[in-house]
Amino acid sequence: MKDAAYESNPILDKLPEHLKQFIKPQHYETYSAIDQAVWRYVMRKNVDYLSKVAHQSYVDGLEKTGISIEHIPNMYGMNRILKEIGWAAVTVDGFIPPSAFMEFQAYNVLVIASDIRQLENIEYTPAPDIIHEGAGHAPIIANPEYAEYLRRFGEIGSKAISSGKDYELYEAVRHLSIIKEAHGTPEAEIEEAEKHIEYLQENMGPPSEMALIRNLHWWTVEYGLIGTLEHPKIYGAGLLSSIGESKWCMQDEVVKLPYTIEATQQAFDITKPQPQLFVTTDFAHLSQVLEDFANTMALRTGGLSGIQKLIDSRALGSIELSTGLQISGQFNSVIEHDGKPVYIRTIGPTALSYREKELVGHSTQHHPEGFGSPIGKLKGINLAIEDMGPRDLKAYKIYEGEEIALEFEGGVKVEGTIVTGTRNLQGKIILITFKDCKVTHDGTILFLPEWGLYHMAVGQDVVSAFNGPADLNSFDLITHELSETTIKPDKNPKRLQLESFYQQVRDFREGTNTTISRNKVFQELKQHHPEDWLLLVELYELAKMSNNQGFQQEIKQHLETVKQLNPKVGHLIDDGLAQIDGEAIKI
Repeated sequence: MKDAAYESNPILDKLPEHLKQFIKPQHYETYSAIDQAVWRYVMRKNVDYLSKVAHQSYVDGLEKTGISIEHIPNMYGMNRILKEIGWAAVTVDGFIPPSAFMEFQAYNVLVIASDIRQLENIEYTPAPDIIHEGAGHAPIIANPEYAEYLRRFGEIGSKAISSGKDYELYEAVRHLSIIKEAHGTPEAEIEEAEKHIEYLQENMGPPSEMALIRNLHWWTVEYGLIGTLEHPKIYGAGLLSSIGESKWCMQDEVVKLPYTIEATQQAFDITKPQPQLFVTTDFAHLSQVLEDFANTMALRTGGLSGIQKLIDSRALGSIELSTGLQISGQFNSVIEHDGKPVYIRTIGPTALSYREKELVGHSTQHHPEGFGSPIGKLKGINLAIEDMGPRDLKAYKIYEGEEIALEFEGGVKVEGTIVTGTRNLQGKIILITFKDCKVTHDGTILFLPEWGLYHMAVGQDVVSAFNGPADLNSFDLITHELSETTIKPDKNPKRLQLESFYQQVRDFREGTNTTISRNKVFQELKQHHPEDWLLLVELYELAKMSNNQGFQQEIKQHLETVKQLNPKVGHLIDDGLAQIDGEAIKI
């Protein structure tokens, strides 16, 4: 099946609709010959260097995942190969919300930003691009242990509860990544965006679960090292895709620390090289630390603190009670007693589910204005309602047609006539419906008879609290709108001319057009594009292949002029020439 955005396959078919909204067409034909040359330079240099310092899985994975040195990967081709290891890939527009990014991973789908960095940012860019994600993330997932870590990370990470400030930081980082990769952005505008991120990072308050797990993601998936502290290897995609940082990280100035759960407390700055990195002994250890962290999340601890996290997030979330009943909505308030929640309240559309499946008659249409219910045990009765058998329920008059007054520990009272009860698969009561019902707490009205039927959740404990709905189909999640999209440059005649020269050289090298005059291209570059260096390196490569030593020297001399005009690219030129000449690249 093919649609406007992507070609599907069995793995992508399983994606929920709210994730499909982020998928964008790759538009492979829009990659210019300059883009292809940037990919080729980075990959040639990386593969040569990384074969010495990267984990063996990276080198093996390049072949297994269909990543070519010569061409930017095409998603259709990548997916045909990735499906052999149980994964797929999709292209998106830059950064997407962290929870969505992680949820894609939970479905074994790699998210790849389709743009490619500018030649000016060839060593490093804060923006996600196809070099970072295609060449960085994809090869390493060919390792089964690491691939399972990535999937599990996505599964757990997508349930992490965020704060409102997390989303503000995400928007700021996305904005910086867009303007930094846009041609002609004033330096002052970039500095202002960086200062804004700095300000937000310094004023985040206590870190949310999402902030903490994003730290783990950064120090493993993006910037992880593996092996021993003395002789680590690279496996993090941020390092694998950055020809600058892959060298930098191996220097003694970069502190190497053993990877532990303490990494959750180590913040990071995407605008600067990392001053310290964490080294895991093996991929299995990553999974152990992830599980240790998951044990601290509201997903597994629930309770009053879990509900409070959901309230603070001001976003759609869910709690699960000890009966398995799940309540999904925006949590607004909680009444507590002795450190335990005794009444919870959502506002706006709310749905009730059991085992991630919405209960019939309890959709957002049935609870459009929120849901409230007591939680816990009845006052003076040791046996919880959920543990009562039919005889117990009858003895306590929790029975169809009975008019009853239930008082819970903590002071919540429910008075009304029981209409019916809903049971789970184990036969436990999970929901009791009342008519003519009044609910109060220490005299405060929580529900009145004229408001209609009252549905009381049954559960003595909140065992889990997590981001998002229990049943994905309960809510309309296809509402995400990007505040801004990546900026595509308008190409002036000079830029188009330069692209045509790159294309001519590419065509010559690949044998599709061998009639071009390489010397003429060289003279045009000297006259009209004196700042360009990458095409000169490619011309030098062709001169070397044809053993034209005079042309080689002429190009080398001009490259010295380019280095004087722009010293920042000197080492890039030297590395490119050294690789062509078969010399060791200086580290």
